[in-house]
Amino acid sequence: MAGPNWTVPGLDAAWCAAPVLADSLSGRLVEQPVSPASVLKLPIALAAEAAIAAGDVDGMARVTLRPEHRTSGPVGMSLMADPVEMSVRDLVVPMLTISDNVATDALLKVVGVDRINSFTTALGLPLTAVTGDLAMTLDGVARDCGFSGYPQLAAHDPAVDGPPSESDLRAAIYMSAALDPGRGWRTTPAEMVALLRSVWRDEAAAPDVCARVRSLLGRQLTRNRIASGFGPGWAVAAKSGGLLGVVRNEVGVITAPDGESFAVAIFTRRQPDATPDPARTDAAIGRLARELVESLRRAR
Repeated sequence: MAGPNWTVPGLDAAWCAAPVLADSLSGRLVEQPVSPASVLKLPIALAAEAAIAAGDVDGMARVTLRPEHRTSGPVGMSLMADPVEMSVRDLVVPMLTISDNVATDALLKVVGVDRINSFTTALGLPLTAVTGDLAMTLDGVARDCGFSGYPQLAAHDPAVDGPPSESDLRAAIYMSAALDPGRGWRTTPAEMVALLRSVWRDEAAAPDVCARVRSLLGRQLTRNRIASGFGPGWAVAAKSGGLLGVVRNEVGVITAPDGESFAVAIFTRRQPDATPDPARTDAAIGRLARELVESLRRAR
């Protein structure tokens, strides 16, 4: 089933959708590698929770996150002035609910990139991979733009500081390694739908691990993407992702009032000459999610 057409000027998109408990599928470019951004915090959370459940990682171990070592980000612990201490298992909470970059990099350090990639490979997701932590990713973007690190890029104001101009920065960011799924973090729409279905079926890990991840996804604070397409009575558990105005994504499971659930993964990429419009992109993601679910329900 091909599903809806994408008709948003300036935005490219790839998506996949499927019922959690049935085999029909709707999608476009479902096997195309895409830049997931924070969507990959979902498999990071699963791998971390599975390692804790297996006794390989101490979930109660305390982690101190000092300001000088914290990863940049628009929300959460990156904004705090003082050291923060929490348990390893509690790091999963801000990572999934507010997409906290500091918590993510702390978990990547504790669990290890290799273990996370081995986890996704074992689940049959060979095209899903984390290539490093977020601090390295952001600094890599900055270097591709001619800066020594991400703080320098974030502080640059072309109107005050001169070149590179805003348009030059957009072009450099668009072409950066971090936003190239051949070199940076990557996945495919089909693999994210497969992962979501396995979490909702208790197949991705032990049932208690899957249940905890489902619960946290249901508490994500971002509600203006997939969730915007659904009204009262519908439940949405999701993980959003976006990076530097180029990619804007979300994956999640939508449960209808009658209890039927659908896994949806939508990835968008702004074309190089298009002006970022986050609100329009979010609304388009919500509309597309609704159309995909309605199409799948009609095809039953």
